[in-house]
Amino acid sequence: MKLTLDSEKFNDLQAIFIADIVERIKIKLQEAEVEQEKLEDLTASIALSIAGVIDDLSGIEVDGMEVHPYLTFREGEDQLIHWGENSYTYEQVYGAMQKLFHS
Repeated sequence: MKLTLDSEKFNDLQAIFIADIVERIKIKLQEAEVEQEKLEDLTASIALSIAGVIDDLSGIEVDGMEVHPYLTFREGEDQLIHWGENSYTYEQVYGAMQKLFHS
């Protein structure tokens, strides 16, 4: 696997990635018949929590073993696109929420 630094492509890919996660959360909450007035707040809360884990903002440790995720995106069979540091999907949740709930 070839690891390729491409910040512009990474930004586009992580925006698509987090938007899909936000939409899937909303759909599952709707399927669970969450009240409409709670839907947006719960979707945002869950999405931000997940994004924090993906971005390595919330410490993960089990039995003394620390876990530090590092987001990459596969392109083709042998290439991974990365940002050069931790992802920032957390910052993109707001934009995804705006498109999903206020478009």
